Amino acid sequence: MSLGFQVNSLMSTSASPEERVQVLILGSGPAGLAAALYAGRAELNPVVLTGLEVGGQVTLTEIIENYPGFPDGVKGPELAERFKKQAERFGARLVMDVATEVDLKQRPLVVKTYSTTYLADVLIIATGASPRKLNVPGEEEYTGRGVSYCATCDGWFFQDKDVIVVGGGDSAVEEGLFLTRYARTVTIVHRRDQLRAGPLLQRRARANPKIKYLFNTVVEEILGDGEQVTGVRLKNLKTGEVYEKPIDGVFIFVGYIPNTKLFEGQLELDERGYIKVHDWVYTNIPGVFAAGEVADPVYRQVITSAGMGAAAAIAAGHYLDEVLFSQEQAQKASESAS
Repeated sequence: MSLGFQVNSLMSTSASPEERVQVLILGSGPAGLAAALYAGRAELNPVVLTGLEVGGQVTLTEIIENYPGFPDGVKGPELAERFKKQAERFGARLVMDVATEVDLKQRPLVVKTYSTTYLADVLIIATGASPRKLNVPGEEEYTGRGVSYCATCDGWFFQDKDVIVVGGGDSAVEEGLFLTRYARTVTIVHRRDQLRAGPLLQRRARANPKIKYLFNTVVEEILGDGEQVTGVRLKNLKTGEVYEKPIDGVFIFVGYIPNTKLFEGQLELDERGYIKVHDWVYTNIPGVFAAGEVADPVYRQVITSAGMGAAAAIAAGHYLDEVLFSQEQAQKASESAS
């Protein structure tokens, strides 16, 4: 989930000092920090490259109500800090640096940053995915204060309020249907004249009396009072009409961008750019694992990302045990032959 790993081009960091590590983790969101916790407890001496911030997207959520163990909810930044402290307690070392280049064909695996070249036995990739944004005025200012990219995370806060959902695909309609559990009305705003969501989802949406539609329409600006969202400025693409609509919340679902630019040409990616995994966390390269939203375009929850991180660390431990066993067997065979 950490946004600091979306690097547009590989950068040379020649002459940087080298450091040998057992387990290197890229990303410090729930997946990365859960992996660090489990790897630390297994005494694998994990090093975490945090990116530009610790916690990833979870830090953008004001209150998380659906993470087990917090019946009264927990602030996103607080949960991230708890993850961090627990991982560090078991020996994980967090380094605020950004991966700029990787070579996964060598052994040990090579990861360069702005300051160091890491030589790792195991790499756990937890670089996350970034929600695609509208890039309109007010969006950044009111993120977490009426603008959201996760209905499951934030829908509860809009009970008996009016919200819009921007987008027309499966995610937009699914999240719109979810929001009807809480909101008074949910208006789907889509730039085209019909939805792109699957037929079943469309039928469910049309059967829901809370859902309304604005087709051929785009959001030009998100309005607020300095504290919260109060409305949006919309434009009808057919008529050119621009008008304001009072609204309490804006949920944006126009796609996600996995932070995988760094791994193109080295790891198998799907058509959307997500890392392909089998058995939940294994990539096509031995010793390289992926966890969280960088490999999960479906669930995108804190708890599922943390679970994948834990699984990746466990898998990393098994991999290292197998490598060590193979080396011992080879050494014994060499000694017997001599």
